Amino acid sequence: MTLAVAAMSHVPGFGVVDPGGTIFEEMNAAIGRVRAFVEDFDPDVTIAFGPDHFNGVLYEMMPPFCIGAQASGIGDYGTREGPLPVDSVLARELLEAVLAEGIDIARSERLRVDHGMLQPLEFLYGHDFTTAFVPIFVNSVGHPLTPMNRVRLLGEAVGRAAQKLDKRVLMLASGGLSHDPPLPEWDIAEQAVRDRITTGGTTREQQAAREAAILEGLRNYDEATATSMQPLDEEWDTTILDACRGGDLTVVDPWTSAWMRAGGGRGAQEVRTWIAAYSGLATAGPYHLVVDEYWPVHSWGSGFAVTAAVSDAA
Repeated sequence: MTLAVAAMSHVPGFGVVDPGGTIFEEMNAAIGRVRAFVEDFDPDVTIAFGPDHFNGVLYEMMPPFCIGAQASGIGDYGTREGPLPVDSVLARELLEAVLAEGIDIARSERLRVDHGMLQPLEFLYGHDFTTAFVPIFVNSVGHPLTPMNRVRLLGEAVGRAAQKLDKRVLMLASGGLSHDPPLPEWDIAEQAVRDRITTGGTTREQQAAREAAILEGLRNYDEATATSMQPLDEEWDTTILDACRGGDLTVVDPWTSAWMRAGGGRGAQEVRTWIAAYSGLATAGPYHLVVDEYWPVHSWGSGFAVTAAVSDAA
């Protein structure tokens, strides 16, 4: 048994909207180091913790966590569309193991996955990757959100289950850090938006228009900050990263959803995927980071981090 983690942010405009200076080159270099680490680690199994943005998982049935035994990409922001190479047998085994740990987690035989999970997977394995993986959806947008100690316990349950596989297991986390995209909030949304985030039904044209608007917002972030979006928060991001670096993930237990929203913005709840992955890694004992990079990308209004870590027992 050997556990490792790769965790990184995702951005709709990655490779499309220049963050300025040498940041993009530095990000690609860091992602390349994670890719090299993963190639050297040579995982037998990849478990991907990912959020969604009301594209694949909707209020029609919004679980806090869900394992996909079969899944497909929706194809947003240039990520893959269509069936994904899920290890269905392992996914169902993990589901039973996590349930046995007392964590209520849903099962999907038709999980729809957006760029929130797929972009980092494609960073590591390529756009048309064939590497089988197990997707685990972690709700990060559909309020109310589950308490943070439950996210930690989910990660620990997955970590203990992974150790029993007697395989090299990579846990991949995607999302965050502080950023404040215009994610809809059901309680204050107009009826048309409520319908969209409850039952979907978005046409390709509507999806394309929304993506174009998001990218345009990224290109003109300076103007957006003057209206409804809050700026990134380096101190808040450091708090999150330090929790992952430290190995004692119980520090997240007092973090409330409101605290995370106030400090990191509407998109910051995605760090729940990081907490789950690092909590899983911690179940194998001490670990060390082999990649640890962070950029406060003010032109995107987003903290962006790329990390990788492996158990000291490896």
